[in-house]
Amino acid sequence: MSNPTPDGSAKTERIIGSVFRVNGPVIEAIGITDAMMLELVAVGSNQLTGEIVKLENDRAIVQVYEDTTGVKPGEPVYGSGASLSAELGPGLVGTVYDGILRPLSTLLNMSGDFLDRGITAPPIDQEKKWFFEPVVSAGTDVHGGMIIGTVKETELFVHQILVPPFMHGTLVSIAPAGHYTVRETIGEIDSDDAVHPVRMAQKWPIRRPRPVKGRSPLDTPLITGQRVIDTLFPVAKGGTVAIPGGFGTGKTMTQHALAKWCDADIIVYIGCGERGNEMTDVLNDFPKLVDPRTGRSLMERTILIANTSNMPVSAREASIYTGVTLAEYFRDQGYHVAVMADSTSRWAEALRELSGRMEEMPAEEGFPAYLPTRIAEFYERAGFMETLCGKNGSVTLIGAVSPPGGDFSEPVTQHTKRFVRCFWSLDRQLANARHYPAISWIESYSEYLSDIASWWEQNAGADWSDCRSTIMDLLQKEVRLNQVVKLVGPDALPDSQRFIIDVCTLFKNAFLQQNAFDENDRYSTVKKQYKMLELIVYYFNRGQRAIKNGVTLVKLRQMKAYQDLVKMKFSISNDDLSEFDKITARLGRSFDQLEAIFG
Repeated sequence: MSNPTPDGSAKTERIIGSVFRVNGPVIEAIGITDAMMLELVAVGSNQLTGEIVKLENDRAIVQVYEDTTGVKPGEPVYGSGASLSAELGPGLVGTVYDGILRPLSTLLNMSGDFLDRGITAPPIDQEKKWFFEPVVSAGTDVHGGMIIGTVKETELFVHQILVPPFMHGTLVSIAPAGHYTVRETIGEIDSDDAVHPVRMAQKWPIRRPRPVKGRSPLDTPLITGQRVIDTLFPVAKGGTVAIPGGFGTGKTMTQHALAKWCDADIIVYIGCGERGNEMTDVLNDFPKLVDPRTGRSLMERTILIANTSNMPVSAREASIYTGVTLAEYFRDQGYHVAVMADSTSRWAEALRELSGRMEEMPAEEGFPAYLPTRIAEFYERAGFMETLCGKNGSVTLIGAVSPPGGDFSEPVTQHTKRFVRCFWSLDRQLANARHYPAISWIESYSEYLSDIASWWEQNAGADWSDCRSTIMDLLQKEVRLNQVVKLVGPDALPDSQRFIIDVCTLFKNAFLQQNAFDENDRYSTVKKQYKMLELIVYYFNRGQRAIKNGVTLVKLRQMKAYQDLVKMKFSISNDDLSEFDKITARLGRSFDQLEAIFG
């Protein structure tokens, strides 16, 4: 009897070898015949899902994605003739999977609260009927990636049915509009004198990037609504981000905020080796969250991959590739996808454990020598692409890094830093002070500024770059001034320098810090962010001029209009930006009065 594999196909009875040695999730098999690298296999009488990662003569090393307890030498190893693949089609959105794309809700119904070993289920429901609507007619010349029909997967998401990559020819037939399962043939393509059936679902090897026409410039920001990110350290759609931070600094909560508020069409959230209680919070909270753009459940544009720390370690290694393959599939339909990988450190630790069990030569801190290559391959799959169907789509990769003890000099953080262009460093002191997001404005950086500055200047304000540069210069000066203050005290500084410290404190509290529980403050539009930034820079410029004209710092602090600045993030909504002009006018009058008195 055959069982379905994670890619939805049936496990074959073809025996290609037998178990020789069991070393945790790594199994050595002997007598291997007719096998290939990265072939999907089934191990033992329970047919545990595994993958061949090393071949030598008639021996193979198999990486098993399930608990190998009870597997004995001599048990058979079954071959499938295919690599570990993801089944892609309608039904992915809103589903919760494990690391090898098994739907957890289906497995729960099959085995109860505790998953049986060897149990599998197709990633998408094979029996559910979807309403397919063709957009091409028979006789059309088609090519890989071309859209031939649509399926309304949720109330707001339209799934594009694509011709499988590398297939081209003439569309011999196309099914009329109607309800079909993902297994039914909806069209036939005559290619190379052979007729190939086309279904709504297709399979793709998870370790192989999906093809595109070409890469496009990264000149459009991913708007997150988090001011410290959008204004100071923005990321472009199709960009790469690392979020390093020690335990409790807010990596997971930052990614939750991004998943809820960013303007991506699809969110793929990968819980890779994280604690079970964190993933439980995600699974409980995400269905209740309301998408601010649509007013509907956030799960209608989210795919969750839950691979917690108590699950088999080798499945962590696959979960990262599974998530990015799903993202590329939706990108190929012309959508913008954001991938949250939490955390890539746990993925690297899985590589280290598997490498050690395979007796490979360790590199720094025990990680395998190919760790930088694997990290580079992962982040290389991001990008803003021209897809095969002629649309533009993007995959933005946001990876959390969990350095032990908050030590950013450890290998995973350092190698990740080499391959990403945006670095949001989380600061322990900020987190302890309840300043969230706890992104350090000193250690963080973004290399996308020059690429997206023109977008901000067109959509926010012409002087956006100048305002941002002004505030970043002030933050750098404040660091040096605070070093002096620690030595001699604040009273030793002149008013002009103490005013810089005051403005930076205002900027941190009134701009960078956000309250996720306040309706006006939890999300800021592009226009509101610019208006807030412009107002603080205006306050600095006028205050600097007033101090030169003899106004004391004490008088500046006593201005009633100053309190409007402190409260503006709470008092002004995203829809009522005219209030900023009123505050600016009140500030101007206050400065004019002070300068008249002291002048």
